[in-house]
Amino acid sequence: MIPKNLMKKTENKSNKARAFFQLFYAWLVKIHDTPQKIALGFGLGVFSGIFPGTGPLAALFLAFILRANRASALLGSLFTNTWLSFLTFIFAVKLGSAILGISWLKVKENWINFLTHFHWWGLFKLSVLKIILPVAAGYLLVSFFLGLLAYLAVLVVITRVRKTKA
Repeated sequence: MIPKNLMKKTENKSNKARAFFQLFYAWLVKIHDTPQKIALGFGLGVFSGIFPGTGPLAALFLAFILRANRASALLGSLFTNTWLSFLTFIFAVKLGSAILGISWLKVKENWINFLTHFHWWGLFKLSVLKIILPVAAGYLLVSFFLGLLAYLAVLVVITRVRKTKA
């Protein structure tokens, strides 16, 4: 049996999450632009939000260069920025290692060793091939495919919403 106060807290959190997604959806659907530009902006935002070292500024820059919607790019970046990068880290390491033909366990071990014994001079000793390149390659692919999925999902949703309203 679940205590009533715990049940209320759980319901409150789920209501807050639902309200957040409804607000997010409303912001995205109400953007005044073509569905393609909105979806492209959101996809670019997701890409730059997941790829480490980039974020909202990179999303805005990419949206400006590619003439996508900057508001949706900012929303996509803020929606995925940082938290999704942590969730996809192991997958990115495995994928990047597989592409480069390196053992992902060795890359993971090198990262853990680097982080646990971190010194600034250690950055200069870092072997790019052993640590940075597999992770960057993996994140590049993960970011690209999640950005592409976000583009397609937003394009379908906005197109359907606008058809039902018309």
